[in-house]
Amino acid sequence: MEALVEELKKIVTLKPTTDIGDIIIMVIEEPQSLIYGLVTDIERDEHKTDGWWHVSLTLLSMPPQKTTITLRTSQFTGEEIFTMGGDKRFIAAVDLGAQPRLEPVPPAPDGEKKKFGLRVVK
Repeated sequence: MEALVEELKKIVTLKPTTDIGDIIIMVIEEPQSLIYGLVTDIERDEHKTDGWWHVSLTLLSMPPQKTTITLRTSQFTGEEIFTMGGDKRFIAAVDLGAQPRLEPVPPAPDGEKKKFGLRVVK
């Protein structure tokens, strides 16, 4: 999971904070997946000590799904990898204004299988 998050950080520019209206990316360990979501609300959890929040999201899946997750600040701002139900998770807001440019991998020489992928262009 740690290696996956490090690779993600090379491709996607993440914000140091998460606010209402941000697009987040969520990495899930099992089954391994990436999900985008829209932060629709962040409310303090009055039943826990400071630093716990109810983070409401609309997951940008098909169909879109609304959910609320109770997390510490460091868990929804990309500061740490955490577990939910025994599986690791990572959540951070995406900086849509600072996305690195991605370029397709050059075509394979004649007779070889074409490989698909993206690489970061700085």
